Amino acid sequence: MRREELADLNAFLTVAEEESFTRAAAKLGTSQSSLSRTIRQLEERLGLQLLMRTTRKVALTEPGRRLIGALKPALDSISAELATLGELREKPAGTVRITASEHAADSVLWPALERLLPDYPDIAVELGIDPGLTDIVEERFDAGVRLGGAIAKDMVALRIGPDMRMAVVGAPRYFRTRRRPGTPQDLAEHRCINLRLSSAGGMFAWRFEKAGQETRVRVDGQLASNDPATIVRAAMAGIGLAYVIEDRVREQLADGRLVRVLEDWCPAVPGYHLYYPSRRQHSAAFRVLVDALRYRE
Repeated sequence: MRREELADLNAFLTVAEEESFTRAAAKLGTSQSSLSRTIRQLEERLGLQLLMRTTRKVALTEPGRRLIGALKPALDSISAELATLGELREKPAGTVRITASEHAADSVLWPALERLLPDYPDIAVELGIDPGLTDIVEERFDAGVRLGGAIAKDMVALRIGPDMRMAVVGAPRYFRTRRRPGTPQDLAEHRCINLRLSSAGGMFAWRFEKAGQETRVRVDGQLASNDPATIVRAAMAGIGLAYVIEDRVREQLADGRLVRVLEDWCPAVPGYHLYYPSRRQHSAAFRVLVDALRYRE
């Protein structure tokens, strides 16, 4: 059915309910002559008279009554569904899909969800844990979480966590026979544990900055993984040096299981941000979740 045919049927239903072209035209926001022409064209297409017109009243013919009997329940159902969709737009309900790393999920997403979900039983959240740089449009996520410096320009970025620092760490046993690196270039002499980006397929370049000068270093070693937790375990086992978010190894640094190097080359970086397409119409559930995640210093 073409869109204009549906409009014509709605016009016919309105005339039948109002029993008047004048009242129906006012309700539909059109002129009486235009409405009369619409009904006449509908009758011509069907080859049937639907309405009997007199100077005082409009009445249904037998074909008109049969059409109303089939038409009204269908249009009422459509109207009810449209109303339901409108409620979904305003009522926080439905599923929100977010992709994030395991650390982001633990440190910023879960604390917010723990507070939010009990108060909104109609909201469901699906978390996809992936350390890589997931394409949220292709993978059909509503949003993703990344460190602030890694977000594409065409995305809306909302800060959801404080600034963070990276750390280069190794086990004390690793340094028993090796000199500690003094500059990022010294890493060429060391075994390093690589982080493989599962989405892009390449290895993550270690980023350093000092005195306003930034450098990125590609490292080599015996082990690579797409799981940061595995990388930390490997570093504690003396397999090599690891480049990880400082928060991940705070306890190990405090109790001496890991030793930090190149600390003066690791400045603060923009913390976790929620990112999502700027042109998408977002549900009330998504808006509630965004507000719960918003970072407030």
